[in-house]
Amino acid sequence: MENLNQFIEHTFLSPTGTVNDVEKVVNEAIENNFLGVCINPVYVDYVSKKLKPYGIKVITVVGFPLGANLPEVKSFEAFKAVDDGADEVDMVINIGKLKQKDYKAVTEDIKIVVECSKERPVKVILEVDFLTEDEVVEACKCCIEGGAKFVKTSTGFAKGGVGATAKIVKLMKDTVSAHGLEVKASGGVKTTEDAINMIKAGATRIGTSSGVSIVKGLEDTKSDY
Repeated sequence: MENLNQFIEHTFLSPTGTVNDVEKVVNEAIENNFLGVCINPVYVDYVSKKLKPYGIKVITVVGFPLGANLPEVKSFEAFKAVDDGADEVDMVINIGKLKQKDYKAVTEDIKIVVECSKERPVKVILEVDFLTEDEVVEACKCCIEGGAKFVKTSTGFAKGGVGATAKIVKLMKDTVSAHGLEVKASGGVKTTEDAINMIKAGATRIGTSSGVSIVKGLEDTKSDY
């Protein structure tokens, strides 16, 4: 597939990551002309300065990885991330509120992050391994109402989780596409074949730490993050 690199958000969200690790990820993104780099909030200012000359997007996470933060906390995280130079914000949905069918609370949680992201695109991470297909659909509806630009499959941190599958990506795409939202496949996307299958199912972004091997057509069995 041509321009596969332009679907990839080269991801490094390790809790033990150092600035040297982040520097390596930045250099890989530049060398491969990836669409973006997704890193922890503490490195946004540093990475945005590094990538500004190259036009590579800086993406960071909010309410990560559990989604159980108060809306006020998520909103401050988003505000600070944008202030530090983030081009896009990936927030984790309030999974517990979704499962108890408190869709109003889920939607308001998304809305406040969208508002504080100052028109930067917000992707909402559903953590699909914890959800039924019906709950995935309801989560997508909350994202539509909340003003998100993307729905995203997974954090990659769900213990024992599968992450993105072509089936779930298609379900998400079918639910949101008429409303102008896009789908980011993340979690478990490790090979060229994985990435192409996600794109065929409807994903327009791929979040992965295996970006280099994916564009080189190499198998990669390392952990996602």
